[in-house]
Amino acid sequence: METHGETQDAAAGSIGDWAACSADPGYRAAVLDLLGALAYGELSAFERLAEDAKLAPDLADKAALARMASAEFQHYQRLHDRLAEVGADPQEAMRPFVEPLELFHRMTAPSDWLEGLVKAYVGDAIATDFYREVAVRLDDDTRDLVLSVMSDTGHAQFAVDKVRQAIEADPRAGGRLALWGRRLMGEALSQAQRVVAERDALSNLLVGGVQVQGFDLVEVGKMFNRITEAHTKRMAALGLAS
Repeated sequence: METHGETQDAAAGSIGDWAACSADPGYRAAVLDLLGALAYGELSAFERLAEDAKLAPDLADKAALARMASAEFQHYQRLHDRLAEVGADPQEAMRPFVEPLELFHRMTAPSDWLEGLVKAYVGDAIATDFYREVAVRLDDDTRDLVLSVMSDTGHAQFAVDKVRQAIEADPRAGGRLALWGRRLMGEALSQAQRVVAERDALSNLLVGGVQVQGFDLVEVGKMFNRITEAHTKRMAALGLAS
């Protein structure tokens, strides 16, 4: 099925390659912010999936999550290497995003295996939607990298299957997990909006600065609305009300 983000990807026009676009210091700063945020997100996803694997009820599930964690680390490595390639310090690029992401994780610590699955599914999906929205405003080289590392590691279908099976076995779990999904969405959007507000270069990219035309604050609101609508559909795929 073609998502809104994929439709935008296909329709987006090129603003040039990295060599040309990065001559603008504002654009360069925005992309380094974006790659730093994404790199820390992938590193964090690796850590969380590895932790979730410890809670897996059987060896097959443990192995499946371990494979997904490995894929997330490979994504992180590609982003780390790209930051170094363009002359940035990967650790410094990631540092501003450690605190908000860790705060999100502290506020949304799962209490069991199923909550962990829903959290990873919802969190990954929101991040994917956000970065795909931003990707259409990037240079060709950065866009290709971002879309590549946001590819599904297999966790989405894994989570859908496992959560649906659990609800079928115990319908009461559905209400609890639906409430959990709503909480996750609220916390994720809150932290995303905070990051955008605090990072001037990144917010300029989103509202129409540095190489971008025709994107304003109203469009930022619409973007978050689209992400919310996509979340509603994904919750339905889990068999949960949003």
